[in-house]
Amino acid sequence: MTEVHFYHLEAFTLERALPPILDKVIERGWRAVVHTAGEERTESLSAALWTFREESFLPRGTPRDGNGPRQPIWFTETGEEPNNPGVRVCVDGVPPGDPAGLERVIYVFDGREPEALEKARGVWKDLRAQGHEVVYWQQDRDGKWSKKA
Repeated sequence: MTEVHFYHLEAFTLERALPPILDKVIERGWRAVVHTAGEERTESLSAALWTFREESFLPRGTPRDGNGPRQPIWFTETGEEPNNPGVRVCVDGVPPGDPAGLERVIYVFDGREPEALEKARGVWKDLRAQGHEVVYWQQDRDGKWSKKA
C-alpha cells in the first residue's frame, strides 16, 4: 500500500511550505505531480519555487510550459501526470484519487480553514479504511513539522 502523508499548515502559507516539501521529494530521486484547484493556482505555486531559496533551483513545469514528460515536478489543475511521478501532492482540497502505484501521496491542507480541516479528516478516514499507511504532520508556530500520528 502507498504511504499517505498529511501536512497540516498552521504557520506558513502553502507558497512558503510547499517548496521545502518538494525539495525533499527531489532529494529522494522521485518525480512529483502537484494537483491544484485551478490554472491560476498552478502558475502561482510553480512561480513560488523560483523564490524558494537563492542557492537552489527546483526544476518544474506546468501545462503552459510544456515538456511534461521531462519535468521532475509537474504542476497541474487537470490531474494529468505526464512525468510518471512517484509522488502525488494534492493541495487546495483536491482529492488524492487512487494512490496505487505511487511511492507516496502528500495531502497539504490549511488547518486555519475549518472547511479544509473537515475535508482532510474525511480523506484521512477514507484512505485509512482502504488500508493505506497514513502519517500526520503538524506545523508549529515556527513552521517546523512534527509527526503526530
